[in-house]
Amino acid sequence: MQRRSFIKLSAVTFTSLLGQAGCRDSDSGGDPGPREIVDAPQMFPQSVASGDPKANTVVLWTRVEDADLPDEDYEVELEIWPLSDDGEDEDHDDGEDHEHGEEGDEDAVTVVAVTSEARFDHCVKVRAEGLEPGTIYGYRFFYIKDGVSQGSQTGQAKTAPASDDDTAVRFAFVSCQDFGGKYYNAYAHLLEQELDFFVHLGDYIYETAGDSSFQDGDADREVIFDDEAGALPLTSSDGSTFFAARSLDNYRQLYRTFRTDLALQAVHERLPMVAIWDDHEFSDDCHGSTGTYTDGREDETDPARRAAANQAWFEYMPVDYADPGFVYDTAVPPPTDIRIYRDIEYGRHVHLVMTDLRSYRPDHLVAEDAYPGAMALDEPALLSVADDTSGGVPYVDVETHAGGAYLEVLREAAGAADYDGGRITGNVSAIFINDVIEDTGAAVAPIEQTELDTLPRGIAFHQMFKASYYGQLGARYLVTRDPFHLYAQWRNDTSDGADQSILGQEQQDWFLQTMNGSGHTWKIWGNEFCLTPLEIDLSASAGLPETFQQAFQMSVEDWSGAPQRRTELINALSGVDNVVAITGDVHSFFAGTPFAGTGASEGNSVVEFVTGSITSTPYRSILVRQVQADPGLSSVSGIEAFALGIGDLLQGGPNPQMGFADTGRHGFGVVTANGEQLVVDFHMHPEELTASARYDEDLTGEFITERFRVLPGSRDLYRDFDGTWRRWDATTRTWVE
Repeated sequence: MQRRSFIKLSAVTFTSLLGQAGCRDSDSGGDPGPREIVDAPQMFPQSVASGDPKANTVVLWTRVEDADLPDEDYEVELEIWPLSDDGEDEDHDDGEDHEHGEEGDEDAVTVVAVTSEARFDHCVKVRAEGLEPGTIYGYRFFYIKDGVSQGSQTGQAKTAPASDDDTAVRFAFVSCQDFGGKYYNAYAHLLEQELDFFVHLGDYIYETAGDSSFQDGDADREVIFDDEAGALPLTSSDGSTFFAARSLDNYRQLYRTFRTDLALQAVHERLPMVAIWDDHEFSDDCHGSTGTYTDGREDETDPARRAAANQAWFEYMPVDYADPGFVYDTAVPPPTDIRIYRDIEYGRHVHLVMTDLRSYRPDHLVAEDAYPGAMALDEPALLSVADDTSGGVPYVDVETHAGGAYLEVLREAAGAADYDGGRITGNVSAIFINDVIEDTGAAVAPIEQTELDTLPRGIAFHQMFKASYYGQLGARYLVTRDPFHLYAQWRNDTSDGADQSILGQEQQDWFLQTMNGSGHTWKIWGNEFCLTPLEIDLSASAGLPETFQQAFQMSVEDWSGAPQRRTELINALSGVDNVVAITGDVHSFFAGTPFAGTGASEGNSVVEFVTGSITSTPYRSILVRQVQADPGLSSVSGIEAFALGIGDLLQGGPNPQMGFADTGRHGFGVVTANGEQLVVDFHMHPEELTASARYDEDLTGEFITERFRVLPGSRDLYRDFDGTWRRWDATTRTWVE
């Protein structure tokens, strides 16, 4: 039996973000007297974590699990104490008497009593306030049961420097950490870096379990939902069934499972995290409360599922909110149920501005179930955004032209693909009609060339590479560039910008006000997905079929899918010095200078650094797998070589904004920022390293590093070539001295 002293640090207070909290100190009678203290990490299976470090506050987190009392609330205590500058604990010896001097002593231990509530899956989240700037604190939780204090793992968290502190800041940024079949060796190497904190840019969890198209490998990393009845059954590309999270228990189980990884636990024990979500915290390629698994075959709008995902995020992520007492309310519907966009100031030189690009965005501009032959733009619409109709195709009103002779043919062909033929109405591409007649052998004469020459012309969805009735190609991925840009411009003009409002107006206003009002050297935008266009030009690729010999946007699921709003934002940031975007999502490493406008090589710009994934399949491998799994693509001559060479196509193609691309490796980025420069190091390792846990090894030899920098007052990107800094010249698309 040992006696523990409950002595508050001067001015420190606490707010529980998941229930009640109350400080104990010896003067207020909070000392419980003698109590046995034991180490019990098994009672804290997800270990501990901290987040959103500010000059005087930090959020501390844990979760308690007691199989004997699964439905009860638990009594928990949090201890927090200051450490020396190197993180060593000179005075605090866990399990011993904690007599650190009189109240107000800087080495004193503060203890706060909190409740681990069953209604929040027994998560505990406490906001410690009144801390000293730039100070490392140790902390530990205790589960009080039967008069015994059962101790968690010990964590440490460093507060931000004061806002006028001229100190260098060093942090990592990461994204995309699927658990299924993969190991977090990148995190093991990240721990070897000297860091103040790390930024997570989303896809902290993956909502699917057992999708054979990418969640394969070690069976020890398999996720099987306990609440399978509450999960969403889906079909993988090979025809097998897997599940996606839908219920609150499903989403909680994912966080519980991912957080059992020892490398991830070690990072959380050592470093505070600043996190935002991307799509997989809810549903792949989501917009608002809508998923996209069925490519338009079903309406996947599901506010209850979105709320379950948001509640689990609230419970498990150590995030600070504008209202320190904010508690998730299940009665408030998404997206107003929770606001995660926020900013954090870190000394004089770093201002992190973190955004939410999923909650408020509209649907993708091209619907996955858009009829390929339908006209996206008729002739008047095309002429409103183009000088002439030369880029269009001829079309007819399929219900009236030739007495409706082609309508039955089109509907019959659509019905054979389980597409509702009743949706085929109005203007349809004459080229598409002729192709269907040829493909089906219908006993109807095609539209002759002499007639085609007389018809009005517009942009059809098949011109955007939308070939299937339901599908991602031509809708979210591999979209023909020029027709899409015309369509996006028209949609933007006719919706007053609403169709491209990724941030939503309220968040966009907040974002621009925050960036413009910042007095810090570096304004760093935590941005979920790419500003730099993923643009390739296959027009001279003689080895590919003619239909592929065009310029493409590899993705319009990111900012390229909202080109006018993207341009508006970059132009709005033109008056803000030293804006740098850090990005994830695409499982690749990119460095570039995104310009306002499409295909631009001059004008307003920012600098962007995109980190590869921790474990999620690299972009190049995703493309190769998609080609191999799709019979229509795998039969195309030269298509697999195209997928394998995607990195060179992105970097050496028509895109002057892309200075560096590596699409085949995993890893993380590290930012070092001071008043003289901002340096980014990409730490990259080969894909095969994720196949097994090598957490106790020196992995330095497995990684390669690329280094870049930005100078204050400049929007140029520099790359280190063996000690020589060279500047990215977007006009010549080369690195120059």
